[in-house]
Amino acid sequence: MRIKFVVALLLVLTSSACGLAARAADGPNFTRTEDVIYGRKHGVALTLDVFQPKENANGAGLIFVVSGGWFSAHANINAAFVQEFVNRGYSVFAVVHGSQPKFTIPEVLEDMHRATRFIRSKAADYKFDPNRLGIYGASAGGHLSLMQGTAGTAGNKEARDPVDRESSRVQAVACFFPPTDFLNYGKDGEIALGRGVLKNFRAPFDFHELDNSIRAFVPITDEAKVLEIGRQISPINHVTVDDPPTLIIHGDADLLVPIQQAQLIITKLKSVNVPAELVTKPGAAHGWPGLDKDLVTLADWFDKHLKK
Repeated sequence: MRIKFVVALLLVLTSSACGLAARAADGPNFTRTEDVIYGRKHGVALTLDVFQPKENANGAGLIFVVSGGWFSAHANINAAFVQEFVNRGYSVFAVVHGSQPKFTIPEVLEDMHRATRFIRSKAADYKFDPNRLGIYGASAGGHLSLMQGTAGTAGNKEARDPVDRESSRVQAVACFFPPTDFLNYGKDGEIALGRGVLKNFRAPFDFHELDNSIRAFVPITDEAKVLEIGRQISPINHVTVDDPPTLIIHGDADLLVPIQQAQLIITKLKSVNVPAELVTKPGAAHGWPGLDKDLVTLADWFDKHLKK
């Protein structure tokens, strides 16, 4: 079960042979800058790749969340998932976050806030409008995209680091089959914090805290604390009227991330009058042949909400 789950969640966005071949070279209509450092933690550099159109830039930026099963690596940046967007003039920032099994979801979310702030702080350098920034991803990448859309925060204007003075909010979200509510996963009351469907996929949910008395990280075993973290990492619990327009594409035969997850958050977004749309893929499971062609739908969404 663990192998099947990891493959299904991860391989959607991992590099194909052609993706790997594209790593070291610019594309026909874009330049690629690799391993730009957007932050550091625990002595480790956090990096992103920047894809910029050579011509016809539209002045907007997109964050591509490189994540499947909350696993992230530079080798998994697939240029095929960037091409449609640079074709339309977007500058695309492929973000690699601190990966499981080393880091948990709360730690990954910190990376995504940092990456978003960093990208916005470099808007002048990369020639895009910091007020027209979208985000996209699939599965875990979709979950992280929705968290950025619903739980992005204003910058701290008093921060010493100028990056931290920037907002981590985005202006549009589009994603594939994202988890949205880990405490109601597939049905009311079904907990999926490394349990249930995700019972063999525990590392991202291995929550821990620092015990100052022994100066070591220890597992969080208090159920109330665990559930509160589960609520905080679920996008459904952060929906507010000022959230960005959101699009989700989801297969109705998905057994790993039930389409109920998309339905829940789309319904809640609409209830507060946020533009939101669910595109259902009949008979599709967690990923499908030709998924890359559905990037056109994502690009159309960003054109609608980010282009001037």
